[in-house]
This record gives sequence, C-alpha cells and structure tokens, in this order.
Amino acid sequence: MAEKKNNNRKITVRFNIMWFWSIIALLIIGTWIFGTENTEPVKSNWNTVETMIRNGEVDKIVVVNGELAEVYLQKGVAARYRDSEDKELQRMPQTGAQITFIIGSVDSFENNLHAVENESGYNVVLEYDRRGDGWTTILVNLVPWLFLIGIFVLMMRNLSRGAGGAGGGIMNVGKAKAQVFDKENSKRVTFKDVAGLEEAKVEIMEIVDFLKKKDKYVELGAKIPKGALLVGPPGTGKTLLAKAVAGEANVPFLSISGSDFVEMFVGVGASRVRDLFEQAKQKAPCILFIDEIDAIGRARGKNAGFSGNDERENTLNQLLTEMDGFQTNTGVIVLAATNRADILDKALMRAGRFDRQIEVGLPDIKEREEIFNVHLRPLKLDPQLDRTFLAKQTPGFSGADIANVCNEAALIAARHNKKFVSKEDFLSAIDRIVGGLERKNKIISDDEKRTIAYHEAGHATVSWILENANPLIKVTIIPRGKALGAAWYLPEERQITTREHLLDEMAATLGGRASEELTFGHMSTGALNDLERVTKQAYAMVAYYGMSDKVGTISYYDSTGQSDMAFTKPYSERTAQEIDDEVKRMIGEAYTMAKKVLTEHKEGLRELAELLLAREVVFTEDVERIFGKRKKDILREQKEAEERAKKAEADKADVSAADSDAAVTADTDVKHDVAEK
Repeated sequence: MAEKKNNNRKITVRFNIMWFWSIIALLIIGTWIFGTENTEPVKSNWNTVETMIRNGEVDKIVVVNGELAEVYLQKGVAARYRDSEDKELQRMPQTGAQITFIIGSVDSFENNLHAVENESGYNVVLEYDRRGDGWTTILVNLVPWLFLIGIFVLMMRNLSRGAGGAGGGIMNVGKAKAQVFDKENSKRVTFKDVAGLEEAKVEIMEIVDFLKKKDKYVELGAKIPKGALLVGPPGTGKTLLAKAVAGEANVPFLSISGSDFVEMFVGVGASRVRDLFEQAKQKAPCILFIDEIDAIGRARGKNAGFSGNDERENTLNQLLTEMDGFQTNTGVIVLAATNRADILDKALMRAGRFDRQIEVGLPDIKEREEIFNVHLRPLKLDPQLDRTFLAKQTPGFSGADIANVCNEAALIAARHNKKFVSKEDFLSAIDRIVGGLERKNKIISDDEKRTIAYHEAGHATVSWILENANPLIKVTIIPRGKALGAAWYLPEERQITTREHLLDEMAATLGGRASEELTFGHMSTGALNDLERVTKQAYAMVAYYGMSDKVGTISYYDSTGQSDMAFTKPYSERTAQEIDDEVKRMIGEAYTMAKKVLTEHKEGLRELAELLLAREVVFTEDVERIFGKRKKDILREQKEAEERAKKAEADKADVSAADSDAAVTADTDVKHDVAEK
C-alpha cells in the first residue's frame, strides 16, 4: 500500500493484483510489436532476385506454402546493400530471410530458376516449407503464456474467496461462515409459523419486545439478557424458534453452526468467532444464532495433557471473551441451541453470558395437533380425517418426526394412485417410521414363522393382561427393518413412572421369550432386542432411580455428563456386585410374572398366535375379543360413568335451585305488588 499527501489530504492507493498482470501483458505485446531489431524481410520481385542470382549473391530460396519465396543471401551481402540507393534494400535484415516475393506458379518459378542457374553458373539451394499465417503464429506462441497466467489467476481467486463460497479458502480461512437472513433476501418467519412451544414463546417474547422497544428498558435502567440457550431434544424446533424471534422483531438473523468454527489450522476458530461478532455489531440490532453450540462449548478438561483440545478450548475462550466484551445496548442478542446442555462449560452458562435456559421439549397431544395442522396445509386430505386421532397415535414424536410422517403419508398415497391422503396412509407412515419398511418377500420357514407368531402373541398377551403395561395397538409377524415381527403400543403420556409401571413393562417385554419357552420348550435369538431393553431398564431402576431395597435409595446418575470419560465407577466393587444381583433378581421377577400370565391365559395365547399365522396382522379389537376388556379400561370407564353421574346430579341440583330462586322472586314480586295496591 502506497500513501502520499496532497494539500493536507491523505490519499490511499490500494494495490490490485490485476495491475501486475496488465503490466506483464503489455510487456509481452510490446516485445512482439516493437522489437529491438528489424527481422522482417524486404518485399521485392523476381527481377531483383534474378539479378542477385546472376551476381552469385543468393545462398538459398525457401518456398513457403507454394505462394511466397524467402531469399537468403550470402554472408556479408546484406551489409553492402545498406549503402545502395535503393531505400527498400537498405532496410534489409542482417540475418534470416532478407528478401521475400510472390512466385505465382511453382512450376514456372522452378523453370525460371533453373534457366538463370544454367546461364550464370551459380547454383541456389531450393527448399519448400508449409507454415501458418502471422496471427496464428503469434497466438500459438501466446497460448502457453495465457494458459499459465489463467491458472495462476484462478488459483489466487480460489485462495482468496474459496470455492465453497463466503468464508472459504486459505486467504479468508479466518472469516466466519454465517448465513444472513434478513427482510431483503429471505422469507420472514414469525411465531405463527411455529406450532406449539407456548411456554418457550412466552419466555422468549421478552427478547423480541426489547428489540422492538429498546428505549423502554433503557429508561428504566434494565438490561436484557445477553444470551438465551434453547435446550431440547433434536427436531423440537429450536432453530425455527430462533428464526421466529428475528422475524417477530424484524431484524437480521445470523445463523452459524458450532462445527463451522472447527478447522485444521491453528487459531482459525478464535478468528472466526471475532469476525462473527464483528459482523453482528455491523448489522445491529440483530439476532446471532449458534446451532449445536456443544461442538465448541464442551466443558474444558481438568487434565489438559490427556483430554484437552487446545484449539477447541481457544475457540471457547474467545467466545467467552466476546460475549463479555459487548454491552447489552449494542442490540446484539445471542441465541444458541443444543441437546446436550449437561456437557457445556460452566463459564458459558453463568450470568452475563447465557443468562437463560429455555426448555424446548417434546410436544404434548395438544401441541402435536397444532403441528399436524401446520404440516397438513399443503396436502390434499380426506375430508373425514381426524387430526386429533393422529396426535394421539404419535406420542413422543418431535416436530421433525411429525413433518416426516406427513411426507411419508403423501408418498404412500401417491404410490397407491390415490386422489387424497387418508387415515390408513398416515397409520402406514407411522409404522414405516417406527418399525421400518415391510419386507414381505423375506423367506421365512414355517417353523420360524410359527415361533415368531407365538413370540409376538406372548408380548401382546402379557401387555394386555397386566394393568400397568402400555396398551396394545396392533401385532404383526411381517418382517420390518431388522425385526422379524413387531408389536405396537400406545404409551401413556405421564411425567413420572412408578416401580409397578416399570416392572409390568419389563414383564411385557419378556413375554415373547416366555411364550417361546412355554410353547416350544426352547429359546431362540429372537429376543435379543427385548433382553437389551430390559437389562438397561433394570440397571436404571437400581443404579439411577433408587428402586432397590438392597442397594438403597441411592442414585449414581451424573447429570453433568462428566463421568463419560471416567475409567472408574462412582461405587465400590461390592456395590457393583449388589447392583448386578439386584438387576438379575428384578429381571427374574419380571420373567416369572410373564410366565405366570401366559400360563393362566394359555388358550388365549394359542388362539391369538393362530390368528396371527392366518392373518399376519392383528389389531386391538381382535385382542379384546379374545381376552375381553383390559382391567384399566374397565376402571376408567367406571370412573368416567361416575363423573358423568355426579355431573348430571350437580346440573339437576343447579336447575332445581334456579327454579326455587325464580319461584321465590316471583312470590316476592306478587307480595310487593299487593302491598302497593
């Protein structure tokens, strides 16, 4: 960069790489046009050349392309012609071809040349050559230069800007790769586009209000939280909620992922953090959103030599510094999202950085219905479709799962050439997502099919009979995904689970293995997934939930996630043995319960299994026909009937009281009227 002063004004001249290449090109062209020495032959005619041949001054003649002749003179002859009176011959070059002329016909030229040679006694060497024109020669010579220059320019552009867009390449490796969404280049997202998440909306509305009415808070001396952390499982709408905040406030939205800070070069992460916050300050007021912040915000290790990552920790330190470095009145709100809040560094979570944690959990039945309403808008639906039913069939589904269900249902309907998407398509889509794709062509022997049928019938029987087990939806022996058969349940949406619930669910899970043993007298590998689930659940009951009398009301659960890297258990070997013994006892108790239920309902088990072999799919109605209504359903119906009876009595009492009040009022009016008369 060169600088010069003129009239007390500072003028800055910035260097551009294109200047350099322009100078190189001009030098190359100037070398071709303005050479230091004349090398062009003098244009002449045959008469002049004939005279030179007779004088013995011609060494050789080269015929070019059958049209043009180039004459090469003897050594020293060209110097003599510089002093001649002929001005054209004075410009004759010292080397190379000195004279050129058009020959006309090659045959006549050869005849004339031989005649002159015979008369003069001087022999001239005659050669023939095939060449391109002058521009072709120039271009041929320039192509390698142009090719090299083009490659160099392309490399410099890629290094400076990067082939992958903004922020890429070596020259801009320290630039942040944030995506900018504003009212000019993106569709505005508001809270109307976010279904459910009512509690999260209320909590985050304060941030929106600050961005809209900043002066109201400043006058009172209040400070808005610098940052808010959105915590929740994957697919619950954390990113969408952050975009809605920016859309409601009508401010720019800068989005970047935590993994974008990670690079192979040292110091790049910290540099990108600095650049990101600089961009945010330039666009203030704005929303700065960091998705999956746990990629750089993981808690720093105490043993830096063993578990530390200097580059990631440097990036985290820079993020901590930047969040402390700007004031709340800058108008930059930092939002971040993660599903692993337990592993984040404590310094990141303190007041003054991420002041608030906003829980974005899985939607309940009402919120799922709202989410279905959003994703069902573009679909052509069956008019009889019950959206409340769809919400009931998808417990534990996130917003992303529901969107996937709607898309899968539309694909299934199109596959069957339907005019609209019906209830059956949605049920098939749910089965597809939960259990996997049907594999009807999988070859299964009759014995294996019978074993699978009794296995799945065992699950269905135990879950139907036990009061606290999840209610059954359907059972199938059609292979799906890796499973050879499957049973679908509808889990109850409860916030806490009792020991009795867990034991009944374990017994229902072991019902398949128990049915195989009671029916065939042997065990198969088909219960692998069941045993895995039961074992994990039993260990959780003993070591986490404190549901063992022998081990005691003790929990070894680590909510911080720091024990994942530990090599030692937080309990002694003796306690570990006690936990193992309790897990075995608890699983044995559940297995015994399952065998007892199946023994008592042996005929129902056999009937259900044979029905599965015949139809391959059995629904709730079929199981209810075999075993009768569930005890829990009977109790629920009784309770509902009692509540309806109480409500009817209360309504009747209210009507009677209203009639009495009306009668008293009428009597009072009559008495008052009589008194007036």
